[in-house]
Amino acid sequence: MTASVIHAGWMFPPLSIFVPYRLCCTHCTTFVKPPNFLPFGQQKSAPLTTSCLSHKALTTAASDQNYGNKQVISLTPRMYDYLLANVREPPILRELREETATMRGSQMQVSPDQAQLLAMLVQILGAKRCIEVGVYTGYSSLAVALVLPDSGILVACERDKNSLEVANKYYDRAGVSHKVDARHGLAVDTLNSMIENGEGCSYDFAFVDAEKRMYREYFELLLKLVRPGGVIVIDNVLWHGKVADPLVDDKKTKSIRSFNKALMDDVHVSISMVCLLTIKPATLDKKMQCLTCNIVSTVPVGDGMTICRKR
Repeated sequence: MTASVIHAGWMFPPLSIFVPYRLCCTHCTTFVKPPNFLPFGQQKSAPLTTSCLSHKALTTAASDQNYGNKQVISLTPRMYDYLLANVREPPILRELREETATMRGSQMQVSPDQAQLLAMLVQILGAKRCIEVGVYTGYSSLAVALVLPDSGILVACERDKNSLEVANKYYDRAGVSHKVDARHGLAVDTLNSMIENGEGCSYDFAFVDAEKRMYREYFELLLKLVRPGGVIVIDNVLWHGKVADPLVDDKKTKSIRSFNKALMDDVHVSISMVCLLTIKPATLDKKMQCLTCNIVSTVPVGDGMTICRKR
């Protein structure tokens, strides 16, 4: 499908043409090819085997049998609603989320389950000093600030003045303004000034959700600011599934691919990419059956995140 799907206020972006080679449903036992499908052999990419069950959560397995045909659950809109219903979202965060949903660019806001994971990582680390690159209206930074100790500090870098005004309003309302050092301007300039001020290796945690083509530079600067044993989390590492599609070669996608490869080879950090492919079945047409399944890509932790621990 070519358009995004909106369900209960959540956007499920298209998977483009990177679709599983084999689809099946409870009404069909035959594997079929979707129309206008380019074989994966021509794309130089391995297919996924997908079980398309209309009344149950879907499962996906890698085609490489060396992975043991491990079945990984996929996320339907109903399952995602259930996941969101089990997020402990403070009222102030809910209010910020709902206000942001009315604004232009609201898709840039992290999801409640993602923010909950970030807050938990900060708590597990016992972090006191944090950095966020790319604040937008402040949902993730507020989630972090709420769990920081009263003496903690979060340096929040954001270049858009209007977005930062919304964030500051909610920092005030939540009573955490004393824990947030909001910096308006280019994040690279802010991070470099922090290094020049002798703040190297003094931060426990950092989160990056900003200009994708700058990820490499942000990461290198944060490595200088985060202490050994500290954590850096990078958002959007799957980029709506585009990174896995060899036919997509725009600058942002290529930049994220390159960054992901660099992280794999970086001996300075231990890494874990947190992601899950999602497939949503549409109402099946009796004549077409599997051919009418809509394939949609999303992840329960934002758009894919890589968690890096500095060695």
